[in-house]
Amino acid sequence: MKLMMIWTMGLIVLWLSACSSTKPILYPNEHFLSVGKEIAEQDIKACEQLAESAGVSEGSGQAGDIATSTAVGAGMGAASGAVGGAIYGSAGQGSLIGAASGATAGLLRGMMYARPSQPNQAYTSFMHRCLQEKGYEVTGWQ
Repeated sequence: MKLMMIWTMGLIVLWLSACSSTKPILYPNEHFLSVGKEIAEQDIKACEQLAESAGVSEGSGQAGDIATSTAVGAGMGAASGAVGGAIYGSAGQGSLIGAASGATAGLLRGMMYARPSQPNQAYTSFMHRCLQEKGYEVTGWQ
């Protein structure tokens, strides 16, 4: 049962990390219209690679917040479950049940109250400048 819970939590974190990336929204100015969406996507990828090579990261975003909430919930649940289990004679089983229920509560809390994912300020500034130098206008992030 413990191994199954670990696998499940791992899969949830991997699934959430796939949703974490945000992209700039480009205004359809003359340059964008002349090169087209496909070239614009390639230019965005080039700027992302340039940012990464310069040491600027996007940040954890919403998926990171949800994963943190899940981990905190699991820790709190394990601690409270161990205390409750110790009182009733089974600290190990109590902590396992507490960790599972705490992780579930943390995951649900993180998903329900997560704010929209936004990259950090250094990353957005870097991307704005890179794309601006290529002729694009960034209007926001999505």
